[in-house]
Amino acid sequence: MLEHGGNLNDAARHYGRPRSEWLDLSTGINPLPYPAPAPAPDAWHRLPEPSDDLARAACAYYGAARMLPVAGTQAAIQALPQLRLRRDGRAARVVVAAPIYAEHAHCWTRAGHAVREVPYEALDAAVQGDCEVLVLCNPNNPTGAMVAPEQLLRWARQLGARGGWLVVDEAFGDTVREYSVAAHAGDAGADGLIVLRSVGKFFGLAGLRLGFVAAGPTLLDELADWLGPWTVSGPAQQVGIAALRDEPWQRATLQRLLADGERLRALLARQGMTTSGSALFQWWPEPRAQAFHAAMARQGVWVRLFTCGAGGIRIGLPPDEDGWRRLALALQAWSAHG
Repeated sequence: MLEHGGNLNDAARHYGRPRSEWLDLSTGINPLPYPAPAPAPDAWHRLPEPSDDLARAACAYYGAARMLPVAGTQAAIQALPQLRLRRDGRAARVVVAAPIYAEHAHCWTRAGHAVREVPYEALDAAVQGDCEVLVLCNPNNPTGAMVAPEQLLRWARQLGARGGWLVVDEAFGDTVREYSVAAHAGDAGADGLIVLRSVGKFFGLAGLRLGFVAAGPTLLDELADWLGPWTVSGPAQQVGIAALRDEPWQRATLQRLLADGERLRALLARQGMTTSGSALFQWWPEPRAQAFHAAMARQGVWVRLFTCGAGGIRIGLPPDEDGWRRLALALQAWSAHG
């Protein structure tokens, strides 16, 4: 199993510091989550039949014509490589943008497909070649790199014309909604466009395990059949409907996250750290990433270490003013002694 952010139990064991004493900045999850309402009693009792209300709420929020609720986008990330095999009866030539959320390349490779990891600047050349499936995050996790919607739709048309897929993971897309292509999934000429969305990041509801897939109706039907019945729990359905319909909370949260994202970038810049990222995290490519990670951990600040390429660090948003203060002090100590 791959390592991910949020592994605070590992940090507590390794460094001998109780969970309660850590400032966990290792994920890109909104640290001030949606105030989930208590689900109705029958949510715990009845089998979770598919909810038309949830699908409609998702379509309205994400702007897509049709969406399939899934138990977190991880469920779709694992299922799509298997579904492609069942469709074609053979392994596909898959290009995965790099660096990227590691589960994408892992799942396509584990299913037996021929996977190449390609830098974002080389993706267009890959599409012009023999690529049959292109997978990328937009904005990218962990770097924050973004591809214009017009380019994505060109790739979707090119790949779709030869029976290929373009899989766009928009898990961090809520703060840059103008970059989303979810509304085009299922359009004529873009049959191979598949868009993944998540309530875990912007809504801060990662523990809910709720995500959505936008695509053409045939592919969504095949994916639903592959995943089987009762994929999204009753409580998750009810909380998801409330969150997706709560426009005042969404507007206030968007303003706060945009401001906090800029605050984090400026805080890091004051320590000489040139970063990129999104409203929910910053990415620092740094050869001394392992040393920085260890130095932060010794001060009870848990950030995400990446060892791919030359190495890098992803830092999420603190939840409160005490967290901002702790991060600033830890950064100052690194600058003085790192």
